[in-house]
Amino acid sequence: FAIFLVSVLVLAVAVSWLSIRAAQDIELETDQKLNKTLAADMSGEFQEWVVEKIDDEMIQKEIMNFMGLNRRIEIYLLGGDGMIKAYYGHDGQEAVTQFVDTEPLDAYLAGAELPIMGQDPLEAGKMRPFSVAPIEIMGEQGCYLYIILGGQRYESVAAMIQDSYIVRTASIGVGLSVLFTLILGMVMFGFIANRVRSMKAVVKAFEDGDLEQRIETRSEDELGQLGTSFNQMADTIVSDMEKLKNADKLRRELIANISHDLRSPLASIQGYLETILMKQEDLSAEERRRYLTVGLKNTKRLNALVGALFELSKLDAKQIEPHFERFSIAELVQDVVMQFKPLAEKKGIIIQAELGMGPFPMVYADIALVERAISNLIDNAIRHTPEGGHVSIMPTNGDTSYVSVAVKDTGKGISEQDVSRIFDRFYRVEKSRTPSGGGGAGLGLAIAKRIFELHGSTLSVQSALNKGTTFKFMLPTSAEMLFADGISAN
Repeated sequence: FAIFLVSVLVLAVAVSWLSIRAAQDIELETDQKLNKTLAADMSGEFQEWVVEKIDDEMIQKEIMNFMGLNRRIEIYLLGGDGMIKAYYGHDGQEAVTQFVDTEPLDAYLAGAELPIMGQDPLEAGKMRPFSVAPIEIMGEQGCYLYIILGGQRYESVAAMIQDSYIVRTASIGVGLSVLFTLILGMVMFGFIANRVRSMKAVVKAFEDGDLEQRIETRSEDELGQLGTSFNQMADTIVSDMEKLKNADKLRRELIANISHDLRSPLASIQGYLETILMKQEDLSAEERRRYLTVGLKNTKRLNALVGALFELSKLDAKQIEPHFERFSIAELVQDVVMQFKPLAEKKGIIIQAELGMGPFPMVYADIALVERAISNLIDNAIRHTPEGGHVSIMPTNGDTSYVSVAVKDTGKGISEQDVSRIFDRFYRVEKSRTPSGGGGAGLGLAIAKRIFELHGSTLSVQSALNKGTTFKFMLPTSAEMLFADGISAN
């Protein structure tokens, strides 16, 4: 507001000065235009009194007639070089110079645009409005009848201001405008300052830890937009903090899970090896073989877990580049089903590939990665399906651009609160940390999800408790559709 106040005052002074100058120029121009022919009219009357000599007496009589009508004029007879030959004006005043600059006079006679200021012989350096006409003086051609207009009226700008109603009125108008502007500016800046202080209080409270604070926005102006931007930033910060908290929680769970999953097989291997070393003389060949078999099984389990962790880390870091090629999804599905058939029969589960009517178009993907992802889905289905259940994998040829694939089981199903987390690494629907078999570390679904993301697809899940679970994904049938999803071929 201080800057605004100073700016308004400077503007008021500038406007006042310009108004005074404008009024002065207008009056000078008006006076000169009204008296434009004055010198020409007088030269006709003076000509006969300056032919042979300058007859001061007769000229004074003529001048008195004119001075009676306009007492502001001062009359000079000038030679062609501007030298003052005679002066007729106010008594007691003498010229301070013997010559007058004739350049403005010639411009006047040539019809230049008015106003034109001429030299005042009575006041050095002073310029006045004038009227001029050519006259012959004692046989000399090119002389001038030079008349200064308003010589006494323009003594100073202060005198002009006092005598000018227009200037006084303009000054009053400018003063009232400045006063109104200052009052309006004070109100507006006060309103803006209150809003800024309110915003500052909210930002300070947010900075101090009150994350629920938000700026109330009632308009769409710049401050309203600033408030909206702050609110959006605050929401983002709060959301990111929640994500960081969840990430920290997952990190702790990850460390605990890795520790448990590594410690259990390591402890088992250590126990059996210590038993063999301590009782190697007393162990029979069959017992030694059984202990070594268990140790080997746990070693394989450790190797599988470390390999899965390494693979998932490379997928997260996008260090795995898919090698795309065209292949038959139907043949791949049948091959994977045949691989898992012995395990399914051992658990009393029926597994089959439901190929429908066919034939299916070739898909464009990385066959090794897709096989790994499907294997993880089938392995997960078998582990969560009880004896007597069914596991089926069903390609669907519903679109020439994509082939949809579903892996369905009739297992235990997944609760609603667990569905959103099943793709988190090391997350298990069963809360027990004693997975059976060679898998179950909670990494299979996370790996499958990221593999399908590399193919521009998503892995979705539908499940109901005690009814079963269905995982679905789609694969493109051409490189064009793959590129359309932003995946580049290798």
